[in-house]
Amino acid sequence: MEKSLTFNIHTRLKGTLARTGEIITPHGTIKTPAYIAGGTNATVKALTPEQILSTGAQGVLANTYHLMLRPTADIIQKAGGIHKFMNWQAPTFTDSGGFQVFSLGMAYKKGIDATSHTEKGSSKLAQHSKDQLAKVGEDGVWFKSHISGEKIFMSPEVSMELQHKIGADIHMAFDELTSPLAGREQIISALNKTHKWAERCLECHNKLNHQHLVKNEPLQSLFAVVQGAREEDLRRKSASFLGSKDFDGYGIGGVFQPEEIPEVLTWVNTTLPENKPRHLLGMGAQPADLFLGVEYGIDTFDCVAPTRQARNAALFTYHGRINIKNAQYKEDFTPIDKDCHCYTCQNFTKAYINHLFRADEILASTLASIHNEYFVINTVDRIRESLENGTFFEYKKEFLENYYGKEKAQKYLK
Repeated sequence: MEKSLTFNIHTRLKGTLARTGEIITPHGTIKTPAYIAGGTNATVKALTPEQILSTGAQGVLANTYHLMLRPTADIIQKAGGIHKFMNWQAPTFTDSGGFQVFSLGMAYKKGIDATSHTEKGSSKLAQHSKDQLAKVGEDGVWFKSHISGEKIFMSPEVSMELQHKIGADIHMAFDELTSPLAGREQIISALNKTHKWAERCLECHNKLNHQHLVKNEPLQSLFAVVQGAREEDLRRKSASFLGSKDFDGYGIGGVFQPEEIPEVLTWVNTTLPENKPRHLLGMGAQPADLFLGVEYGIDTFDCVAPTRQARNAALFTYHGRINIKNAQYKEDFTPIDKDCHCYTCQNFTKAYINHLFRADEILASTLASIHNEYFVINTVDRIRESLENGTFFEYKKEFLENYYGKEKAQKYLK
């Protein structure tokens, strides 16, 4: 079948898996590597589409699970698809809802998150509990809506139908993400389901794309999601199995720390086909993720952390993260970062943003989110430039030492 996505590799960095290139979609071209803005509910929180564009964002990723609950995929389809619905004409991605298997299932109310290896408040991870809002079976997952309590079933076919109604350029296959605390037996079981579900997603996706073709509508693309936790044989098995199928690209799922990125991505990206794009799901909460991800073969990232942290007054600077609500900034009439060219830094001071947060003004979230989103997107843009001009390692060392300090940065510079 005719493809809706073209991926071209332009340059490679010798001795690494890093490369630059472009992903061409029906709604525009993404220069890679690129950071994709997290827009869970068809919005990057606190920002208008024009403000998102001002940060340099090349694309937005929304979440199928959340959009199926509200406003519903049917309403988005009636609006003409996600691009018209949210007035965003650049490329879009949708996650499958697979992350919710983890976040509303094993992780729910246990204090486990996507960046933690520990379980807070419990020494043993229960297989199931009455608190969980997701129950996994062979055919799919029963969710209990965190909004209404309604029971909802999602299968690979349902996920594909929902994503095609939403109408993003790039979809993710429905997968099962396991907890960091899962044992090998559970990881294998989840991986087997992920592979079976991926095949079902691909079959359904092709049928739906054929309908688009008949109706002269834009075709949509599908990425498989490689799982396998921190088990080398399972990661390679997953990458090999999914890499042999006719997917348009690959998402890499998992729950791991930045220092684990080199090892996990080496397993995966030396096994996946080289001529297709690779997306690192939910990573980008800190700069080390970005440098290590690119160095080990990642083309695109997404993460909601920059705007989430911004709404909580945590702001990125080229000399580390700061809490703008701290008293030391009440009379600081300099920008968040003197080297930053975002709208916020060009027009406002730390003192003003400190005041907005202390006064609980909505504008605080907007200005902080513009800055953090720009900071992360611009960092990846500069990484791309450093790959093209051969200065990647110098830029990586300078940036990470400035951000973390020379001593802490060493674990990312090995």
